[in-house]
Amino acid sequence: MKLNLTFLMFVLCFQFGLAQNYNDALLLSEPGIYYGARSLSMGNSFTALSNDFSGVLFNPAGIGLIKTSQLSVAMNLNSFGNQTTFLNTSTGANKTQASFNQFGLVFPMPTAKGSWVFALGYNNTKDFNRTLEFAGFNSNNTSMIQFLTGDYNEQVPITNDLKLAYEVRDPQTENYIRDTTLINGLLNQSGKIKKEGNIGRWSFASSMEFAKGFFLGGTFNIISGSYNSDREFWEDDIENIYNNNVQLVPGDNTTRDFQSFYFNDIIDWDLSGWDAQLGLLYNWKDFFRFGASVKFPSYYTVKETYYVNAKSTFGTGYEYSMEAPINDPIEYEVKTPFEYSVGASTSFLLFTFSGDVKVIDYTQMEFTKGFDSNYRIEREKEIDELFRTTINYYAGGEIKIPFLPIYGRAGAMYLQSPYADDPMEFDKKYITLGGGIIFDEVFAIEAAYSYGWWTDFSDNYDTNVSRTYQDIIVENVILNLSARF
Repeated sequence: MKLNLTFLMFVLCFQFGLAQNYNDALLLSEPGIYYGARSLSMGNSFTALSNDFSGVLFNPAGIGLIKTSQLSVAMNLNSFGNQTTFLNTSTGANKTQASFNQFGLVFPMPTAKGSWVFALGYNNTKDFNRTLEFAGFNSNNTSMIQFLTGDYNEQVPITNDLKLAYEVRDPQTENYIRDTTLINGLLNQSGKIKKEGNIGRWSFASSMEFAKGFFLGGTFNIISGSYNSDREFWEDDIENIYNNNVQLVPGDNTTRDFQSFYFNDIIDWDLSGWDAQLGLLYNWKDFFRFGASVKFPSYYTVKETYYVNAKSTFGTGYEYSMEAPINDPIEYEVKTPFEYSVGASTSFLLFTFSGDVKVIDYTQMEFTKGFDSNYRIEREKEIDELFRTTINYYAGGEIKIPFLPIYGRAGAMYLQSPYADDPMEFDKKYITLGGGIIFDEVFAIEAAYSYGWWTDFSDNYDTNVSRTYQDIIVENVILNLSARF
């Protein structure tokens, strides 16, 4: 029996789609960093502040500090760049994406004592803007052609359809034994990967002051989003190893003089889901604030379609191709970890300083629906082995220019890699800058800039036989407009 093509595509998606050969759960579980301009410019150290619309996602208790109704909108410009090293060859790539980032409304309710505040709106909480390009000669005896060649109990015979491999049968009984290929590495390998999409949250939040300076708040989020990954991979016989004297399929003269192999796969997700968050904040005389929040697991429903096409070219003038149309979407559910945040801030004279710590246990990631129990158990074992609990650090400061309604801000973030064995260079580091100006205490313009850098690697197939190493730089600019009324 041949393996179901949809399942094969899912397996290939796991093997090829993400850094360090792991699956979709991490892609949905790592939090984004792009909310509002003020929070980003202060290094997202906002758990003890949260006194604008962005607070619905940092600490919903903080919106209880807001005294007047507010309307805010924001745009985000994201630039992803990397320098990829593949087989001692370096290649640079860059991809820029602009998106609508935020729309929010905050309105305090009239109260005789304390405060009661509601907020609703939209935040683009994560983008998938990524790119990767590489090229180099692989002098080892490995190739994707060999990796995709297997017996019927393991893989759909893509390489057989392309005349790159053939069946081996028992000469006596004609029973099938295996698939095999005469390709044995020594090929030039190159590729391009482009990813795009985002995750957005429609938020409904409220905060109430239960005692003087003590606020409790909660947020309910409806999640929507999309993700698309388009990967192209080539293997070319630039050294003429498989020349006219090599016939890849016995008895088929069209398979002499192998030239190239092309593989293209496209993953497309439609995302939906929900999550919730609770927070508390204590404000002591506007001098010291302490905040804490817990974000409960997000439940994502993923509707996935997969498309693949491949082609082989021979010097005999023949080309062979195979194409699998987009299948009916497979559907599954991913549950993300809890996120625990604590933070403190202090304000005096013209200065505000803040700091946060966030703890995420990535071993809590799991697939909750869509696969049989044995498959889910195997994934849980892998998650337990490969991932760890991370502690992320955020710090920032703000200064008001004397006698002017102008603010300057700066911050930093240090986000640990969720992989258990990753060294420090795989941790994400950010520095942030920004500022704002308020006109007549009514209209505000705020901007933020972030610069992030880290190292990553990924495998084109198998493990550490065709690996790319990336030095990544991510830059973001957020422009926030708000009005108070």
